[in-house]
Amino acid sequence: MQKTGEQYDAVIKVCRELYEKKMRDYGCAWRILRLPSLTDQIFIKAQRIRSLQENEVRKVDEGEVSEFIGIINYAVMALIQLELGVADQPDLTPEEAIDLYKKHIAVTKELMLNKNHDYGEAWRDMRVSSLTDLILQKLLRVKQIEDNKGKTLVSEGIDANYQDMINYAVFALIHLKLGIK
Repeated sequence: MQKTGEQYDAVIKVCRELYEKKMRDYGCAWRILRLPSLTDQIFIKAQRIRSLQENEVRKVDEGEVSEFIGIINYAVMALIQLELGVADQPDLTPEEAIDLYKKHIAVTKELMLNKNHDYGEAWRDMRVSSLTDLILQKLLRVKQIEDNKGKTLVSEGIDANYQDMINYAVFALIHLKLGIK
């Protein structure tokens, strides 16, 4: 399991570096996005991954890796939005946005380590396509919860679903050897 933690960190390092560069290029303009908009961005990325997995012809020269990175980074943004609420204007410095990223990834990684212990690293025997389907399932759940104005009867909240999406995307990127030496 130590290997999983190290691989997780290697994947997140790549994702965080891209997030940091985009914060410096664009600032945190994403702070104006409502949760359904972030959910839809993640949905588009997951749908594209599924399309890439099913179709032999690609018309855009970008593969699954960049889309899984996008899922992770948008899901972190969604977790930040859940914590801070939506802003009318960008209101975070790049440093603040990066600190919040690190905070939410630390919590999400801890969740992964706990679940990974209980499930015995079952994800290692899963296909990337199955991880994609699980992300899509989580997205459909989030959309339903959003349509229900955040209310659930017995289900986990939106934050847990975003965390699971991050962890499934990290697992997929480990399978795809991102950041792994």
